Amino acid sequence: MRYCILTAENRLEFVAMPESYMYQLVALLHRLHKEIDKLTAAERPALPAVIGECSELELLDPHSSIVEGIDYLDTLEKQFASLNEENYPLISLLTEIRALHAQLEYLKEEGEYE
Repeated sequence: MRYCILTAENRLEFVAMPESYMYQLVALLHRLHKEIDKLTAAERPALPAVIGECSELELLDPHSSIVEGIDYLDTLEKQFASLNEENYPLISLLTEIRALHAQLEYLKEEGEYE
């Protein structure tokens, strides 16, 4: 597993991803940052900034936790799916989120989500 370290609203988030899929998560988050300003919906999701990634992570703060990548993508998908967007082709962003989520679900079903 690799761990993506994100910062959002003055707090850190930690997302665990299979090592070979970390690049896709980081690329997806960068793409969402690039496209979020093009959305015309009044309420846009607050996207975290990627500040790093690592192979090992030991959390010492009892208030911090690690989120599984599959759960993180599920939450991200719900945030974007709930937008009332009329001008920007939101479906392309949702497709990217759902594709990575589906890959992780397949790994989990095959017992390879490590």
